[in-house]
Amino acid sequence: MMSSVRIDTLSNGLRVATDSMPGTRTASVGVWVGTGTRAEPSEINGVAHFLEHMAFKGTKSRSARDIAEEIEAAGGYLNAYTARENTAYYAKVLAEDLPLAVDIVSDILQNPTFDEVELERERGVILQEIGQCHDTPDDLVFDLFQEVAYPDQSMGRPVLGTADSVRRMPRESIRDFMRQRYAGRNMILCAAGGVDHDSVLALAEEKFQTLGAVQDSEVPQAHYQGGEHRLDRDSEQVHLLLGFEGPSFAGTEYYTANVLSALLGGGMSSRLFQSIREERGLVYSIYSFAWTFADTGLFGIYAGTSEDDVSELVPVMADEILGLADTLTDAEIARAVTQVKASLLMSRESSGGRCDQLGNQMLVHGRALDEAEQVAAVERVGKAELQDLARRIFATTPTLSAIGPLSRLESYDRIADRLRAA
Repeated sequence: MMSSVRIDTLSNGLRVATDSMPGTRTASVGVWVGTGTRAEPSEINGVAHFLEHMAFKGTKSRSARDIAEEIEAAGGYLNAYTARENTAYYAKVLAEDLPLAVDIVSDILQNPTFDEVELERERGVILQEIGQCHDTPDDLVFDLFQEVAYPDQSMGRPVLGTADSVRRMPRESIRDFMRQRYAGRNMILCAAGGVDHDSVLALAEEKFQTLGAVQDSEVPQAHYQGGEHRLDRDSEQVHLLLGFEGPSFAGTEYYTANVLSALLGGGMSSRLFQSIREERGLVYSIYSFAWTFADTGLFGIYAGTSEDDVSELVPVMADEILGLADTLTDAEIARAVTQVKASLLMSRESSGGRCDQLGNQMLVHGRALDEAEQVAAVERVGKAELQDLARRIFATTPTLSAIGPLSRLESYDRIADRLRAA
């Protein structure tokens, strides 16, 4: 089957990638930038996220209100996100309004004014966002988990930054970060849906003429360490994360890790859900996840439980983790493979899903991954690959983060001993 993706590179290094979906009346378009929290010096932790906010707060020709009104007058929406290794700015519009969306996205990324009044107002908004995270334990526990897994490293710092770093963040640091990191060779314009590649390419050539050269695109290497962070609070629930070092994006273990996660804690038929929620009633929510980065990864389990049940929960989790490799069945492997394959294909049914996939694939792999290639990689995952990966993952130093009434949660050393003993 012929690929629907086409890619070209402009003279300034900006790559233009499109994925045409015939019959689709909408279009998604955005710019994916190969920089995020991981690229930040410690003293300006949160600058990538602050920059993402400020890009929408006015350009040389548009006020923040103009930006919002123009895109919404066309029935579209404009948004962005900051991650550890990338930042994305994207819009979804009717196909005929694609030129407007490209014009707005190009404007906010090349001509932001960083108005002082808007900057101080947005500083307050971000501090509110940080405060909300600290009041939301099932969010905060993930920040603590990342910090313990990669201590004293940019990979372990919170995407939002800290209240102190955001309060101190000078305007010049935000502008310098953008100047150093937002440039043609580090950016990809992606469009999917009712789009024509040549038209998008012509728009890119017209609208992205002022991108500079990348001055600094290096990031420090990540070193997984593990350990624990406990935050004892008077609350109804204990929010707990137990994790390990997982594979990176490199190689095909990305797919193996996703199948392993689906099998262990990816749905109602998964081992963790059946054993811990259905059979024992120890949790309302439990699931596993596999996060992959350029040179490292994390494999973890989240659970929310009561103060009374946490003492039983952790030993059962340890038993499930360590018995996994030796008790895999063909039926559950087939079910997990189908889950991952279905999720991949379903995500490709929307223009937004395809656009996001394309942007991230271009940043990580330098190319678009063909749908058939991805499906084949998932279908190749078998018992031997799952057993090997499970044994290696669960032999790494554990990472534990927990928030809530923790008096009945076993010590980190006792949990680590359980994981070594089985």
